[in-house]
Amino acid sequence: MKFTSFNPLIVTNKGEETIRLFEALGFERQHTNSNVDGRDITNITMKDPNGFKIDISNAPNIKQDLTIIRMNVDDFDEAYKFLTDRGFVNPSGKIVEMKSSKSAMMRSPSGFAFDLCHHIKDHD
Repeated sequence: MKFTSFNPLIVTNKGEETIRLFEALGFERQHTNSNVDGRDITNITMKDPNGFKIDISNAPNIKQDLTIIRMNVDDFDEAYKFLTDRGFVNPSGKIVEMKSSKSAMMRSPSGFAFDLCHHIKDHD
């Protein structure tokens, strides 16, 4: 299993406000993915001049912000097994598959979470 990126992800119902904060810190929008999993969720990847990245997921129905670690890997199934073998669980039981990615939130036994993601390079 190889990491392709590793960065923080903030899930919030105040997406635009959070984006403006990071823009004021020098981050710029790099990528936007809307209507995630057929729901009213928009994911925004931002990057600063030093190459640091942050993902912001605007999820209007979330009650409280979540801070998660985004872990992009080259082999989703291998990473999923690696994590479940160590006691991580997929609380929703869902794996979100889109044209450009496959992902699942994985919670550790102690409570922190990864957004496990594999980006599919051959898509429309």
